[in-house]
Amino acid sequence: MSRILLIDDDTELTGMLSDYLGAEGFTVDAVYDGESGVAAALTAQYDVVVLDVMLPRLNGVEVLRQIRQQSRIPVLMLTARGDDVDRIVGLELGADDYLPKPCNPRELAARLRAILRRTHEVDAGEQRTVGRITLDPARRVACWGEQRLELTSTEFNILESLMRHAGQVVSKADLSDEALGRELERYDRGLDMHVSNLRRKLGSLSDGRSPIQTVRGVGYQLLQDD
Repeated sequence: MSRILLIDDDTELTGMLSDYLGAEGFTVDAVYDGESGVAAALTAQYDVVVLDVMLPRLNGVEVLRQIRQQSRIPVLMLTARGDDVDRIVGLELGADDYLPKPCNPRELAARLRAILRRTHEVDAGEQRTVGRITLDPARRVACWGEQRLELTSTEFNILESLMRHAGQVVSKADLSDEALGRELERYDRGLDMHVSNLRRKLGSLSDGRSPIQTVRGVGYQLLQDD
C-alpha cells in the first residue's frame, strides 16, 4: 500500500483528500506547515508528496527546494489555478507533476498512480548506453560518462523513453504517455519544462549541442552520436 504525504494548511481539503485517497487504497498522512512538511518528507517513509504552494512557516517552493537538496522522492505540487509562475518555478526545482487548485480528487489519484507506476516499474533488461549516457533501469541510475546524474523520477522516465527510441523523433504525446503516464493536455508545458531541466543536467556533445534536440512542432530526439 503506497504512503502519501499531504502538505497543506487547508484542513478541510486535506481531510477530504485523505478520505478519498484512503478509499482508493492509499495510506495518507497530513501535515499543515512547511517546516513540518520538510521534516516528514525526509523520513523516507513516503512514496509520494503532495505539496501545496501556499503554506505557513515555509512556502511550498522553499519546501520543495529543501526536499530536493536531500531526496529524490516524487513531488506533486498543488498550485493556484492560472498561476504559471509557481508552476514553472516548481517544475524548475524538480517537481514531478502539478495540479491546479481546487483539484479533482479522482484526477489527483490518477496522477499519483501514474507517478507510482513509473517510479516503481522495474525493467529487467540490461543497462542502455547512448553516446556518453548510461542508464540502468533496474537500479534507476543514470550517468553522463562517469558522473552520476541527480534526476527526479520524471526526468529519469523521460530519459529512459528517449533512450529507448534513440535516433528517432518521439512525439510529445507519446513521451507524455510513456514518461508521465498520462495524455498530453492542451497548453500543458510541464513536459517541456522537464525536458529543459534534463538538458541542463546532461553534458554537451563534442560540437556543443545538447544530446536532446527539439523537433519543432513534433517532439524530441535523443542524438546517438557524441
